[in-house]
Amino acid sequence: MYILRRFSFKNVLIWTRKELLFFFILATVVTVLYEVLSIHWLQVPLAPVGLIGTAVAFLIGFQNNAAYDRIWEARKIWGGIVNSSRSFVITVRDSFYLHNPEGKKEEKETIREITNRHIAWLTSLRYAMRTKKVWEATYEIDGKKKLTQYNVPEYKTSLEDEITPYLSKVELDFVLKNDNKPNAIISLQSKHLRRLTDEKKLWDFTLLNLQKMLQELTALQGKSERIKNFPYPKQYGSIGYHFVHIFMYLLPMAIIPAFASMGVDIAVTNPFVGNYFVWLNIPFTVIVIWVFNTMLRIGLAGENPFEGSPNDVPISNIARGITRDILQIIDEDANSIPEPFENKNNIQM
Repeated sequence: MYILRRFSFKNVLIWTRKELLFFFILATVVTVLYEVLSIHWLQVPLAPVGLIGTAVAFLIGFQNNAAYDRIWEARKIWGGIVNSSRSFVITVRDSFYLHNPEGKKEEKETIREITNRHIAWLTSLRYAMRTKKVWEATYEIDGKKKLTQYNVPEYKTSLEDEITPYLSKVELDFVLKNDNKPNAIISLQSKHLRRLTDEKKLWDFTLLNLQKMLQELTALQGKSERIKNFPYPKQYGSIGYHFVHIFMYLLPMAIIPAFASMGVDIAVTNPFVGNYFVWLNIPFTVIVIWVFNTMLRIGLAGENPFEGSPNDVPISNIARGITRDILQIIDEDANSIPEPFENKNNIQM
């Protein structure tokens, strides 16, 4: 599936081109059966189909609203992670009170260690959000389906390779043996801050403030995990999908007789147009079905905002942006700051 974040009408047509072709074939086949082969019993009243269309529209609208709420909540959560991460590193940077030269050198190394550990947390969290769930679509490069239109960093390198530069060997082994790796890193961060306080390098009040920030980060992690681990209820998604397809197959059989009847009336004044007027139902039928199907697909595309599709919350770019921000906050050497991720076709991931 190829979707650009800038959803122009042209891109929507590209996105749904296969469905459009199928809808055109469907409408044409039913029209040929009705008009050419004179199978006139192949019709249903328009009014019941219109009622079905109304019910389907309400159901799809509900589904799209729910999907939008999920993706918007996910974006707010990661926006909170941005703010909390910056505040955490700034507070850590300005919370030491060692004033001798040796203390300043130790302070700088400690700030770098805490900052690197936070980067490891960000990295492990985005990898956790990209973990595939059975209810999600398959976008990853697994030999069966190649992603050539956009770049998902988590599918190209392993978590271990990504966090190794930011953790000590002991910490890395501890994190990798835990199921919830972001939570393990937060635990290491909390223990380190407590140890610094016991060594009188941080004020007790500063520890409380930093612990509140860690609690906020943990809460944001939990909210992100809640969206990731609890899918949009399938009873709503499945019913919407099946109802749209029922409507799709009934619609041509309801529209064709209406156009045929209109053609008879038109033939009184314009025989040529009237005789072929029934064929005009094909573009109208395709447009109506296409609108309903596209609304359905938009809702489906937003149900899982972390699965690695082009319409997801761009957590890879967000995490890399935070990484660059906090490394610059602690005056890290520019050569040690990672570059932003490559965004193919202007699609942020």
